[in-house]
This record gives sequence, C-alpha cells and structure tokens, in this order.
Amino acid sequence: MQDQKKIPLQSFGRRRGRKLRVSRSALMEMLLPKLLIELPENGLSPESLFQGNGKAPLWFEIGFGAGEHLVEQARRHPDIHFIGCEPYINGMAVLLSAIDKDELDNIQLYDGDARLLLERLPDESIERLFVLFPDPWPKARHHKRRIISQSTLALFYRKLAPEGLLRIATDHEDYGVWMFEHLLTFGKFKWTAKSCRDWKNPPADWVKTRYQGKADAEGRPAMFLDWVKER
Repeated sequence: MQDQKKIPLQSFGRRRGRKLRVSRSALMEMLLPKLLIELPENGLSPESLFQGNGKAPLWFEIGFGAGEHLVEQARRHPDIHFIGCEPYINGMAVLLSAIDKDELDNIQLYDGDARLLLERLPDESIERLFVLFPDPWPKARHHKRRIISQSTLALFYRKLAPEGLLRIATDHEDYGVWMFEHLLTFGKFKWTAKSCRDWKNPPADWVKTRYQGKADAEGRPAMFLDWVKER
C-alpha cells in the first residue's frame, strides 16, 4: 500500500494498459505473490527477502518497464540478488513471463513507489542502482514529479554501498540536463565519464530495451550517466 503521507507525489504515470492475455493474468495471480515484496512497517533485511542468503550483492532497478534490462542482468549474474520496482501492471506481467520461462530465482519485485521500499532497506546495502528512462514529466508544472531530485539523490546516496554505482539514462534532452545539474548540485557522486563518448555511448555491459530501440528510431538519442558514490 502506498504511504502517501510520506511520498505525496508519484513519479510514475499510469498503472494499467490494455487487458492482459490469459497466460499473463495467470502469472499475475500465481507467480507474482511469490516474488512480491510486502512493505513492512519498519526495516527490511536482504536476508528476509532472499531465503536467508543476504550476503550476495544487491542490485536495485527503479521502473523496469517491460523488464528486458532486469531479466538480462539477472541471467548474466545468477550470484547477484535483484529487486525490480514497477507499478505498471502490464510491464510487470511481461517480466513475469520471462522469469517463468528462464526459471530465474534471483529477482524479487515491488509494485509501488520505489522510494518507500528503499527507505526500509538498510543503509549502504545496494551495490548498483538503476534508473533507466524514467518518466520525463516534460511540462514545467510537473517537474516536481521527476524521480531525480535532491531528496531522492540523498536517499540513493544513503542506500548505496561505498563506491556503489548509480546508473541513469534518458532519451529526453531536457531531463538529461536536469539529471546532470541535480547530481552536480548534490555533490556526493563522482561522474565516471572521461569524454563525451562515455555519455553518448552505452556502457560495456548495457542491455538495450525495446523502449530505447523505439526512441532511437524516432531520433531521440539516449544519454548514459554513470555515477559512483563518494565518501
């Protein structure tokens, strides 16, 4: 359940699209409850989420869309735990299909506002945090809904382990500038880029999604920004 007293403004848009096909509806009913994280009143330990094995590294993705990036990273890194957050029901259903097909056992899911879950995880418990192509909220009156803000960066900083990676990407030029300026203002993350090629080209371990492919086809090149937590 969303705690609207703590997070008054949503950073995401609609929660539901077209009607789900029968097979995906079944996965939402049968598989999702096994993977879904229930938001506790107080703290939440990685040990409680991953069957007592809380020693493995934890990677966290906010707004995974249809889940292509999350699933591929989980395939590549079976020894890493993943938490994926996505309130959009149709995207969640697509991801569940991939998890079921590949029998992945290193992903847990949350279908609400990621900030609420992050607040309950231990500080310095996340090694990588992904915010890939978040809703740009392009209208000026909606900028306050953007997920990248000073308060959210402070939350990210607390939850990332020392030298933990914050990877953000957008195909919206204005939002890219917004992200860069907010991170510079926050001042506690180090930008890893050595030249313009480092933010114009994807990182070596990048996973291209259908959304990014559509943006490329429509002439909206992405910005890739890797930042590392500094002491």
